[in-house]
Amino acid sequence: MGVEQTFDIVFGIHSIAAALKNPLRQHEKLVATDEGLLELQKKHNIQARKLEIKLEIVSSHQLQELGKRYCAEMDVEFNRVPSGVFLKTSPLETYEIQSILKKPQVRILALDQITDVHNGAAILRTASFYGVDAIIIPSSKSFGFTPTFYRIASGAPEFVQLIRVSSLSRAVGQLNDAGITTIGLSEHSENSLNSEQLRSETRMCLLLGAEETGLSNAVSRLVQKSLSLPSQGGIKSLNVSAASAIAMEKCFGIV
Repeated sequence: MGVEQTFDIVFGIHSIAAALKNPLRQHEKLVATDEGLLELQKKHNIQARKLEIKLEIVSSHQLQELGKRYCAEMDVEFNRVPSGVFLKTSPLETYEIQSILKKPQVRILALDQITDVHNGAAILRTASFYGVDAIIIPSSKSFGFTPTFYRIASGAPEFVQLIRVSSLSRAVGQLNDAGITTIGLSEHSENSLNSEQLRSETRMCLLLGAEETGLSNAVSRLVQKSLSLPSQGGIKSLNVSAASAIAMEKCFGIV
């Protein structure tokens, strides 16, 4: 992650609307064209001029230049600002792992060495869809909360509790000690879990590893159960965000 961010820049009209409604955010300003404000009102019924937030109306060219400048300050790659609007706000709130250890029912997702921002954002969006309560993300070797991340995540980070840990393996040990079932997604597992086996679980954590290498050795040797997704066709592997959606259906899609 590098240097700790002092602000977030949120791209994407759905993500901006979700962030504006998040009471834990402290908004600095909304930068938009007149067309961007109309789009925000049309799609989310948000009348920006009535919000208690600094509003900066600019031309399309100025919007892109300001977006580029803020991305440079964050040391992240700039992609064109979509929808004619972006939000400058306080960094997303993150929590300590102790906040979830005693919950009587909890659905947790843990991400091990997933660095691609597109995969990370897609996984968070799916996690929010499945009602995941918390997502554990290591402080190093993980994707950052960039404007592109927020655009792709489509507001999901505002609805899921994010937990930062310095060591994921230590976090897994804490989950195990707290009686939370830890399940690692692994293509090498010979004993594939199914929904029936997970039906009685009310406190569980699904762990996903990097696309090329899977879970790290330090993490995989600590998980209590393994989940595999055996191929039924010619393609033998999936993109990690696609695999995560199937794994979440198995673990969290149980009615």
